[in-house]
Amino acid sequence: MAYFQNIGKIQYEGKGSDNPLAFKHYNPNEVVLGKTMEEHMRFAVAYWHTFTGAGSDPFGVGTAVRGWDYADAMDQAKARVEANFEFLSKIGIPYYCFHDRDIAPEGADLAETNKNLDVIVDMLEENMKASGAKLLWNTANMFTNPRFVHGAGTTCNADVFAYAGAQLKKSLEVGKRLGAENYVFWGGREGYETLLNTDMGFELDNLARLLHMGVAYAKEIGFGAQFLIEPKPKEPTKHQYDFDAATTIAFLQKYNLKEYFKLNLEANHATLAGHTFEHEIRTAAINGMLGSLDANQGDLLLGWDTDEFPTDLVATTLTMFEVLKAGGLGTGGVNFDAKVRRSSFEDADLFLAHIAGMDSYAWGLKAAAKLIEEKIIDNIIDNRYRSFKDGIGAEIVAGRATLQSLEQYALQNNVIKNESGRLERIKLVLNEVIYSV
Repeated sequence: MAYFQNIGKIQYEGKGSDNPLAFKHYNPNEVVLGKTMEEHMRFAVAYWHTFTGAGSDPFGVGTAVRGWDYADAMDQAKARVEANFEFLSKIGIPYYCFHDRDIAPEGADLAETNKNLDVIVDMLEENMKASGAKLLWNTANMFTNPRFVHGAGTTCNADVFAYAGAQLKKSLEVGKRLGAENYVFWGGREGYETLLNTDMGFELDNLARLLHMGVAYAKEIGFGAQFLIEPKPKEPTKHQYDFDAATTIAFLQKYNLKEYFKLNLEANHATLAGHTFEHEIRTAAINGMLGSLDANQGDLLLGWDTDEFPTDLVATTLTMFEVLKAGGLGTGGVNFDAKVRRSSFEDADLFLAHIAGMDSYAWGLKAAAKLIEEKIIDNIIDNRYRSFKDGIGAEIVAGRATLQSLEQYALQNNVIKNESGRLERIKLVLNEVIYSV
């Protein structure tokens, strides 16, 4: 069944086009710094926002009426599969991502739940073979069901931990079967509300135990996907254990998991942590931990995860600059973990929103490439740190300086002169580059 009959295949028409259902900047075959835009981006559609989200909020029910809305949960799940692949084909996105509970409903018990999953995975596999679409990553939803009220890997209930392990096992099997290139762990309720009833050390130890079990089972079944952890500082718990990139890297190092994991970073999560997205990407990259991106943006006036489609060109430019400088995303990609606004309830809005995000990232890619090709940022940074290229600076970098030699130098160097960082000028140059491509 066709669900988007009034929408044709979205084409690249260039900046001069006034067609809202066309790309102005994203040309999948355009080569930028030696790779096509499609190869750089590896765009993905988020199944949960696009096909299960209905536009509800704490103050009202969903506003979107979709052609795949059915009363029977399994009929609805099957219809969503059809809608997903039609959408991927028409928007020209090669990948998709999902949580296990996005694609199939829970049953009366774990056995029935797994049976439901098997039915839908059969459909996904068949459609992937027919269409060429691929799975960027899958994951397990261990936060929605009330059983996870106290967490999954960090729960205080051993029965819940056992269920989480069983769900993870099945999810890894699904990922292997569908050829997922990555597997994501997002600690939805892995955190706490108060230390008054929390053994933080024990919970972190248990979380590491669950992750080690996942690593071991993936090896056992030959599932070679890149494992990713997605940091988030708060929401739904007050204190999430995977607060940000630095915290998550420290956790992985402590528990000897760093060699098995990289990070899946989300823009809005960076905002909630008090960081920019580029800060989180740089932190991951300099530690060899950059894996994949969830593309969205938050509202700086709101204190929660709004998951808006990314349209801030400064943000997308700086994001792609960091990605390019890091050498790309490898097996990762740019997944639109974003949802249309509640007032954007028509089917066409799903296309318009993804076009906005894809064009914004393509625009950012072109601007970032210009920054790199013309060495605009590199020259600024090289000049700023030039005092470390010779003299006492070179001695420091080479490891030959000691506190005694630094004291001797400081005693003889009575005049210290700093230079302006020229921040305002740099930001203007950035704007000029963005609007020149």
